[in-house]
Amino acid sequence: MTNQKPLLNIKNLIVEFNTEHDLVRAVDDLSFQIEAGKTMGLVGESGSGKSVTALSVLGLVPQPPGKITSGAIEFRGTDLLHLPEKQLRCIRGNDISMVFQEPMTSLNPVFRVGHQIAEVLRLHQKLNRKQAKARTIELMDWVGIPEPHRRYRFYPHEMSGGQKQRVMIAMAIACQPRLLICDEPTTALDVTIQRQVLELLKNLQQELGMSMLFITHDLGVIADLADEVVVMYRAKKVEQAVTQNIFNAPQHPYTKGLLACRPKLHDNPKRLLTVGDYMAESGVALNPPEVSFESQIKSDKSTQPALLEVKNLKTYFPVKTGLWGRVTSHVKAVDGVSFTVKKGETLGLVGESGCGKTTLGRTILKLQTATAGQVIYDGIDVFAQKPQQLRQLRSRMQIIFQDPYASLNPRMTVGQTLMEPLQLHQPHNSKQQNWNKAAELMQQVGMNPDQLNRFPHEFSGGQRQRISIARALAVEPEFIICDESVSALDVSVQAQVLNLLLDLQDQMGLTYIFISHDLSVINFIADRVGVMNQGKLVELNTADEIYRNPQNPYTQKLLDAIPEPMPEPMPKL
Repeated sequence: MTNQKPLLNIKNLIVEFNTEHDLVRAVDDLSFQIEAGKTMGLVGESGSGKSVTALSVLGLVPQPPGKITSGAIEFRGTDLLHLPEKQLRCIRGNDISMVFQEPMTSLNPVFRVGHQIAEVLRLHQKLNRKQAKARTIELMDWVGIPEPHRRYRFYPHEMSGGQKQRVMIAMAIACQPRLLICDEPTTALDVTIQRQVLELLKNLQQELGMSMLFITHDLGVIADLADEVVVMYRAKKVEQAVTQNIFNAPQHPYTKGLLACRPKLHDNPKRLLTVGDYMAESGVALNPPEVSFESQIKSDKSTQPALLEVKNLKTYFPVKTGLWGRVTSHVKAVDGVSFTVKKGETLGLVGESGCGKTTLGRTILKLQTATAGQVIYDGIDVFAQKPQQLRQLRSRMQIIFQDPYASLNPRMTVGQTLMEPLQLHQPHNSKQQNWNKAAELMQQVGMNPDQLNRFPHEFSGGQRQRISIARALAVEPEFIICDESVSALDVSVQAQVLNLLLDLQDQMGLTYIFISHDLSVINFIADRVGVMNQGKLVELNTADEIYRNPQNPYTQKLLDAIPEPMPEPMPKL
């Protein structure tokens, strides 16, 4: 067995891209092996070269601008880099398959999901239409899609995020590949769906005996999935070890930083450590600051006056059917929710996608019309305000959206973006005053004012989120709703943004509603936590009590689904 050749052997791989300004090395002298039946975790932040490595294995690096300049990728002893395209196409999808990060963009929206899975079977296994359909329904059932006979005819938009990802997995395993590459397959999913997908992949690997290359930025996700881990930083491999050793005795400061920056459900410090605490920009190792975990105990806000009161709030969406669009039923997105937020407090709202969190946040700000109920902000009935009064009130109430790229105008510079709310709410200010204020805001969120003339596409995801926070702060609000504002970020950037939000709260006395599907993030930042399920608030308590003593079975389900990056078992709840 020891002399057996590895299934995949990547040797000294170098991948470069020609850009307008320079030649960028995306993968720099990368080497590792995957044994048959084993899982290799490939970990690193966005831009570290993980996905380019996966695309190189499949021969999908766009050429130009990309080019594999040296190295070898041997699959079962054959170098894939020197295979003709026709032979590589036979291996791709048949012997090596890939599950991509975002299933909605990977699935063709104009074809039914069953047709897309069946297409793989007809292409690679030469099945006829009837055989392919029967096998597709088997595969859909195998990956846990309910009612596969009915859902075979569904279009991608008719399925949930978790179900779409299962379709992608069914498509990838249709030909029972020897190697399955998973490129961040759970990043956009709720923790409960993420747990289901990870369990599904583990079970399929055991049944099919396939190897896996699992790509992620979150070490916690692969704690019990990978046999071995490769850590990448700025296109280079900085560490490789057995998974247990990576967690118990990480050697490289970057690995230590990745492990430290994810919030946990226990022993949280007042501030999260980041990769920058472990290593400088130059790559030199630093001595991280001492952290007192006792400081995580939050101050009591219960004696503070109420800033926001939500009373029996309901937001229903009509379901219309038939030729004339007759309303036959309603989707109860928010269904009789009541709570109070104290001044200076952070209330966390947690739950799976579709539970009503975002609709609740938008309804509070009257960005969505309520069906019934009241929202009282500092004694003012929000729903009773006329448009001019509402505009004045919105200068005190702001929102930070989930996707910073979608919420920033790509045609406006950062300076224009930050000056726009100032021009609207403070029309008497001169242009120079607004520019100076925009420069102050950039400094406040830890960015360089010299970047005000740049456009959103010139920034990283974490920087764009900081710009969105700066825009929300422009009109000096008292209350901010953070709608999944860190869920799309790398764990290290997530830690920086969470620390920034806490710093701003201390400096400006801000009050937050923090919406997330991740209870470990909520537990770190929130004073109290509200758990939402199917439009209702099923539990509301302090963050500590929610974690230590959950009362609702749904809360327990969310807690159980959180990937825990430490090797020791979680304390019993």
